[in-house]
Amino acid sequence: MASAEIAAEHERILREIESTDTNCIGPTLRSVYDGQEHGLFMDKLEGRIRNHDREIEKMCNHHFQGFVDSITELLKVRGEAQKLKGQVTETNQKLQSDGKELLKSMDELRQCRLQQRNIATTIDKLTHCLPVLEMYSRLQEQMRAKRYYPALCTLEQLEQSCLPRAGGYRFCAIMAENIPVLRTHIRDVSMSDLKDFLESIRKHSDKIGETAMKQAQVQSSRDSDITHQQRTGSGKRLRREVGSGTMVESSGGSPNSEQDSGILDVEDEEDDEVPGAHDLVDFSPVYRCLHIYTVLHETLEGYRRYFNQIVGFFVVEDHILHTTQGLVNRAYVEELWEVALSKTIAALRTHSSYCTDPDLILDLKNLIVLFADTLQGYGFPVNQLFDMLLEMRDQYGEILLKKWNLSFRQIIDQDNYSPIPVSTEEEYRRISGQFPFQDPELEKMSFPKKLPFSEFVPKVYSQLKEFIYACLKYSEDLHLSSTEIDDMIRKSTNLLLTRTLSHCLQYAIKKKNVGLAELVQIIINTTHLEMSCHYLEEFISNITNVPPDGVNATKLYGTSTFKDARHSAEEEIYTNLNLKIDQFLQLADYDWMAAQGGGQASDYLSDLIAFLCSTFSVFTHLPGSPIEHARLPGKVAQTACMSACKHLSTSLLQLLLEADVRQVSMGALQQFNVDVKECERFARAGPVPGFQGDTLLLAFIDLRQLLDLFTQWDWSTYLADYGRPTCKYLRVNPHTALALLEKISRAMKDTSRKNNMFAQFRKNERDKQKLIDTVVKQLRNLIAAHQS
Repeated sequence: MASAEIAAEHERILREIESTDTNCIGPTLRSVYDGQEHGLFMDKLEGRIRNHDREIEKMCNHHFQGFVDSITELLKVRGEAQKLKGQVTETNQKLQSDGKELLKSMDELRQCRLQQRNIATTIDKLTHCLPVLEMYSRLQEQMRAKRYYPALCTLEQLEQSCLPRAGGYRFCAIMAENIPVLRTHIRDVSMSDLKDFLESIRKHSDKIGETAMKQAQVQSSRDSDITHQQRTGSGKRLRREVGSGTMVESSGGSPNSEQDSGILDVEDEEDDEVPGAHDLVDFSPVYRCLHIYTVLHETLEGYRRYFNQIVGFFVVEDHILHTTQGLVNRAYVEELWEVALSKTIAALRTHSSYCTDPDLILDLKNLIVLFADTLQGYGFPVNQLFDMLLEMRDQYGEILLKKWNLSFRQIIDQDNYSPIPVSTEEEYRRISGQFPFQDPELEKMSFPKKLPFSEFVPKVYSQLKEFIYACLKYSEDLHLSSTEIDDMIRKSTNLLLTRTLSHCLQYAIKKKNVGLAELVQIIINTTHLEMSCHYLEEFISNITNVPPDGVNATKLYGTSTFKDARHSAEEEIYTNLNLKIDQFLQLADYDWMAAQGGGQASDYLSDLIAFLCSTFSVFTHLPGSPIEHARLPGKVAQTACMSACKHLSTSLLQLLLEADVRQVSMGALQQFNVDVKECERFARAGPVPGFQGDTLLLAFIDLRQLLDLFTQWDWSTYLADYGRPTCKYLRVNPHTALALLEKISRAMKDTSRKNNMFAQFRKNERDKQKLIDTVVKQLRNLIAAHQS
């Protein structure tokens, strides 16, 4: 009994040894050596080991052949692996060699493009710099020729137009520094010439007087001769003198008149010619100095001295009128004021018309208002002065429009046409303070984030507000009502929106090298500016205290301005897309006589589809309507996609029907069909969301039906059902079908002629040619029947 228990215990220990982890086998073995039967256990262990060895041997014998086969296959794989390794190494060497050439070519291409870009930049800079240099050269020539008045005009054009466009070059800065010096030089030279003229007049005044008296004496003697002839009735002599132009007309009787200041023609050759008094003097320094000082009169100090003298004179007259009796009367003072007022207004109109600085116009307006209020305080009527200020308001508005036109152009040229990145709350609040933008969804997003519009929007909006402030400044102190001021500001703002800003937006849209991404951003920008128009309405109402919903309130036309700009940008997108499609189609190189078509789309079409996919992914940022967020898809993207697909379909059909392509094989038509299927796959994939069903596929329906008709050779159905609304090939024009069928017929006949020695064995081709000829006749009869 004890031996049975020992045997069972040894069996248990052996099972534990077989099933237990080797790390935990120590206690088990210790229990064997603690007992007295470890020799017996060793025998059982040896037996168990022999049993396992036999099982292992059996298993090895069972799998030996498979193992040998696996080793054999592995040895074969090793050989193939060596070959593959050699091929990979060789391919890698070739790739590295070709890659070096490619990298070299790419580097050369990069250098070439860099040079092209530098050349283009240089040409652009020279285009702006050459007019400056040419104009400065013309200015130097005018200065050398002492043509100072044209030189002033050239200076003004150089300062206001050419130099700002040229850029911040050193020679431009030097020219700008020299302009005030040249103006001063011209003024000093003209004044010096005038002083020389006055000195010359002083020296030669006796000669001038003598000449004038001689001229009067000659005239007097001629008058007496004419009178004597009239008394003696010598009508024939008088008529002859009148006919020869020697008779003085009755309106020129004064010896000082301009008509008698020259040399009078006489028939008697013995009479000495007496030069006119005016002919002895060159008055050009006077006129030149007058013109130059008229142009250079744009200084506020000159106007201030002018007004001070007038006010001082009439203050004295008014004091004398009220402090004396009989010395002057009110009628005399009032008559004097009327004359002075008319001359003052005329002078102000003349001189202010030369002014091009809005700040100077504004200062002049304030000075005139002070001048008018001062004299009005002394009882003089000044309504005409305020009427003149209202006339100057239009000139001030035009000057502001020109100034803001330059500001808008500068904003457009400096804009990067990219959404504004915002990294902090402070930046977001700063931009929101410049432009009234509210978007609850965007506000919930964490920083950093992007605003949908570019820098163009807040800058333009700020400029619009600055313009309104500038208009308001002129309206102050003109004794106008709030309604009149509000109306004036709104009309001026409408001019800024509909004329200046509208032209600048068109300039941005039509600018060279403007891309699709830039046009998309312009649409987004104008949408947000359009939404901000009611804020401008409120802004004007707040500063004028006039409600915007009044009966006679002028409405802002900003909405229509931005809508027109957006529509122009949309049309430009459609045009640019079609031009891009045309560029890809120019790369099409079909083998119109191919024996069979390929299984893949043409490379040019694959590239075109990839371009359209990437383009329409950009269009998903277009707005659907002015009240939607700028990132939502909308009608613009859908219209652009449909327009592009229609243009692609029409262009492919024109490519197939081109007059230069006189023969088309069925193989070429199969390849063309593969390309059209690729276009349909693109349309079916929905590149722009929002289309219902297969709406986009309708753009290719004409091509699809035409190709199905030819690939399925279903002429019986076409000819039988033509003209019915349910016709399977309703969109296939018989003229188109006839033109393509004739191309296929020519291709088949040309192939038969090339292989005419085997023509008798090609009964199927002959039968198909006869069928084609029959269908051609039927199509012609069909066309003739419908034309009649």
